[in-house]
Amino acid sequence: MPLRLRAIRRPLRFSFPAKTSRGSLTEHVAHYLVLDDPTRPDCPAGIGEASPLAGLSPDDDADFFDHLQALAARFTRAGVEEFSPEAALRLVPAALPAVRFGLETAALDWHNGGRRLLYDTPFSRGESALPINGLIWMGDAAFMREQIARKLTEGYSCLKLKIGALDFDTELAVLRDIRTVAAPDRLTLRVDANGALSPPDAPARLAALAELGIHSIEQPIAPGQPEALARLCAASPVPIALDEELIGLTTPAAQAELLDRVQPPFLVLKPTLLGGLAATRAWVAAARARGIGWWLTSALESSIGLNAIAQLAAELGVEEFPQGLGTGQLYQPGDNPAGPLRAEGGWLRVEKGETWGAVA
Repeated sequence: MPLRLRAIRRPLRFSFPAKTSRGSLTEHVAHYLVLDDPTRPDCPAGIGEASPLAGLSPDDDADFFDHLQALAARFTRAGVEEFSPEAALRLVPAALPAVRFGLETAALDWHNGGRRLLYDTPFSRGESALPINGLIWMGDAAFMREQIARKLTEGYSCLKLKIGALDFDTELAVLRDIRTVAAPDRLTLRVDANGALSPPDAPARLAALAELGIHSIEQPIAPGQPEALARLCAASPVPIALDEELIGLTTPAAQAELLDRVQPPFLVLKPTLLGGLAATRAWVAAARARGIGWWLTSALESSIGLNAIAQLAAELGVEEFPQGLGTGQLYQPGDNPAGPLRAEGGWLRVEKGETWGAVA
């Protein structure tokens, strides 16, 4: 029988104003694509999340939900009886990465029985956990210190701090505080500048960060400055990880040109911004071919999207390297769809015996 596609949206309220160098966030709207057979109401649906990151995703648009509904209506009218993840990628252009991620994931979930089990791994079966970093959001120094103390008490061995919104000396003071209680051999520190540093200031600030044993810095300068970025990657005492720089590069030739020109030590891979699971795999293959490190990170997705990214990470094999998959704890209770994911003490796991709730 023909399949049906539906679009649903769900606002997620932050538990606190989440500050970045691009401004504060109080709400994130999650969008879902639901694939099912309307003649079999008892058959579980395949669900994928298509939630652009405001101000950053190529497909971020005030009319995004209307576009999703139109896509769902066209799909349903077409009378599609068989639908695969590969077909999803052919249906949606690469210029719409969040939609691609959502539809590809919904198709994969549908093919696997609609249980949010995308890959058969020890992680998805609840037999092992993924290492994750604790995320420290920008705020005044007291707020950041409070978050850090809580994460250390909970047992995290890797923290990621957002920098760039406060005075740099204040941010350095917070980092020094951490190092007084947790040396590099006990705690890995990552920082994310979201492009907030200027090319002239970046070398001195990277040197100051290096004195604190920082593992890496994500996107130190704004994207679109490949020559300046290449110089920084070659000279920086803190390894640089590309993040926003990867957005919009959808062909193997463009990806190879960037990696060969800039030669970054690391890539930060966000499937919602890159175009889904297959697109992320392509970046991983390109990185591995060049000896470039990488990790996966969520981009404010709800538990549905976070689960898909975590299952991809487990399938790719990241048992010993912390991934950026702690954002599921950002939202107020009841807003995030219920599910078996649990983030505790620096690990993300699937709780055996628990099932997924509805998205609407």
